[in-house]
Amino acid sequence: MQPANMAYDRAITVFSPDGRLFQVEYAREAVKRGTTTVGLKYKDGVVLIVDKRISSRLIEPESIEKIFQIDDHIGCATSGLVADARVLVDRARVDAQVNEITYNQKIEVKTLVKRLCDFKQTYTQYGGVRPFGTALLIAGVDDTGPRLFSTDPSGALIEYKATSEGEGRNGVVSYFEKNYKEGLNRDEAIILGVKALHKGTEGKINPGAIEIGIVDVSHNFRKLSHDEVKEYVKKALGGA
Repeated sequence: MQPANMAYDRAITVFSPDGRLFQVEYAREAVKRGTTTVGLKYKDGVVLIVDKRISSRLIEPESIEKIFQIDDHIGCATSGLVADARVLVDRARVDAQVNEITYNQKIEVKTLVKRLCDFKQTYTQYGGVRPFGTALLIAGVDDTGPRLFSTDPSGALIEYKATSEGEGRNGVVSYFEKNYKEGLNRDEAIILGVKALHKGTEGKINPGAIEIGIVDVSHNFRKLSHDEVKEYVKKALGGA
């Protein structure tokens, strides 16, 4: 006999009797199995840190991209299915450019996040599609200051001071609850983020597999070089 859940399991448009959409919950599970991503705000900007989790020494670490630039003043980190994330990033880039062409100004971070989440939500509502199996941490700086948002496969969004997605989320968030404070400078924020990532991955950090992106009040998003990353990891963990 088939499990009772099976009838509600096969289509995204069918609610279970207890009000759940199983396909959305399965998409969240894909995120939980993804690599750990970390985001935190500091005084003048936002830091994104990702563990690429290199599974073989034969892989070229540079070929795995987990942090993406969306616009000059916005970037994002992904956890879950990277292929799904690339589709969302491409759409976000188009939205940012359309806004600039139409209104002759950079798009606000929250406006972009809402548009992206509206798009994600439609994939929970129609037959023949599936939810995006990725969660994005979207970081940016606009006229309202530094902003950090977490997006969910359901299309929900929440703004944070510091947060995480992926496999080590619980450990990272627990570390931030105890150690995060507002008003950090950039170096302090990066070091705190690396320590939180170290905690979330249970100490299994490979400096060559860490990617760091920053965006600050100059409205410029950039990824740190490999040497810069190694230096910050060394400062954060020492002999750990």
